[in-house]
Amino acid sequence: MRFSRLFILLFALLAIGMVAAACTSDDDGDSSAQGQTLQTVLDRGVVKIGVKDSQPGFGNLEPDGTFQGQDIEFARAIAAALFGNKNAVEFTPASASDRFELLASEEIDVLIRTTTWTSNRDIDLNASFTGTTFYDGQGIAVNASSSITSLGDLEGATICVTSGTTTEVNLATQLGARGINHTALSYDGDPEIIAAFSEGRCDAFTGDKGNLAGQRTNYPADRGGPESIRILPETISKEPLGPVVRDGDTEWFDIIRWIVFATIIADELGVESGNVGAMAANPPSKDVANLLGVSFEGGPVVGFGAGLGLKPTFMQDVIGQVGNFDEIYNRTIAKVGLPRAGSSNARWTEGGLIYAPPIK
Repeated sequence: MRFSRLFILLFALLAIGMVAAACTSDDDGDSSAQGQTLQTVLDRGVVKIGVKDSQPGFGNLEPDGTFQGQDIEFARAIAAALFGNKNAVEFTPASASDRFELLASEEIDVLIRTTTWTSNRDIDLNASFTGTTFYDGQGIAVNASSSITSLGDLEGATICVTSGTTTEVNLATQLGARGINHTALSYDGDPEIIAAFSEGRCDAFTGDKGNLAGQRTNYPADRGGPESIRILPETISKEPLGPVVRDGDTEWFDIIRWIVFATIIADELGVESGNVGAMAANPPSKDVANLLGVSFEGGPVVGFGAGLGLKPTFMQDVIGQVGNFDEIYNRTIAKVGLPRAGSSNARWTEGGLIYAPPIK
């Protein structure tokens, strides 16, 4: 009798364990289901990117209806890598308040919208930052005719800021730490801030310096044009910007990260849109061959595309259609008055922070 009861007890425990294992297996299946972005995008035939539409140099909707800027170019680089066609991309304007919702709800595949990499966003928002495409920092812009020439002159000023952003928090923290009394006037986005500033509702406006430079470029001529805006010299925060994907999809994360890295490596190696064909036909080094997915001196192809689920030569399409990091930078960010030379966004060999791991 005791043996029978013991047998029944053991059988019950075994059954409970099997049920628990099945539940765990189901949970694992749900987690792995999150890792299907690449196949979903390939089946759809277009990659959906959340971008900004009001910041010259980074993400701006032009009068002719096209999007332009560094973020836009990296979106096109992703499309070129996946489909061999830089135009196989669908842009979705993403606001400061809804950008992470769009990503989490899978309405977009990647967020490339001058989004600052912070611990809170990385850990708490189901988001993974793949790398940095621009090292920025927050600044403050004022009217060039005003007596404000440094942060200390902002005592009692009203400062326009975008609500729901790191700039809003930084403004309160940094000016508070300096004992500078001010009034923050929050708006939804750049157009509202520029309108408020030009109408005299605020004495200054704040944002990433890349954004301030872009807004200065487009400042209305009837309000004085770009020359009427002064950007104060102080930088009050670190703002590393770059593409963001959802947590839980390592394959997709690696693809986006290494497309960006490969444009940086192409710049270092001197591979650009004008010579990529010749470089692929006769690579001058094994590093160039690895980047472009071709053989070097008759050896095996060591291109890294296959490991990412892409064709080995995908970077030939990216560079040929979009260019390397330097080409992208010069036709977008440099045009709003932010040259690479001498900045944090210079090559690491020239004192900057732009650096990519090697392709080996």
